[in-house]
Amino acid sequence: MSIEKQDPIKLHKEATTLYDIEKYEDAADKFLQSSELYEKKSNFFDASNMMFKAGECSFMLKEYETALERFEKSAEIAFAKGFDRFGVSALEYIFDSYKALGKDDSKEAVEVKKKIKEVKDKLASQMF
Repeated sequence: MSIEKQDPIKLHKEATTLYDIEKYEDAADKFLQSSELYEKKSNFFDASNMMFKAGECSFMLKEYETALERFEKSAEIAFAKGFDRFGVSALEYIFDSYKALGKDDSKEAVEVKKKIKEVKDKLASQMF
């Protein structure tokens, strides 16, 4: 069955079930498919969320480079559509991935840390 004919909500639920029983590799595949479908349907929050969940799967599998890519994509979608609170969560996982790789002092990790602070400061100023 082509991916266009699949139901993103069904894939989302299947992926969540697989995640819950710690079948992270299979869950990641379903989360990625679901993310792609949600994005095609212009449901950008769920597209970002599913990409984030795929990143979590990679993180749990200690595939930190892959996790980085997925969290970066999740953050990219979230910030492009104004989901800043969600985007900052992806940034924090990006930093955690750099840390797990022993690269928390790298230029990229320092930039991520700076971006996290900027977004959190912006969000805090919007609360008042």
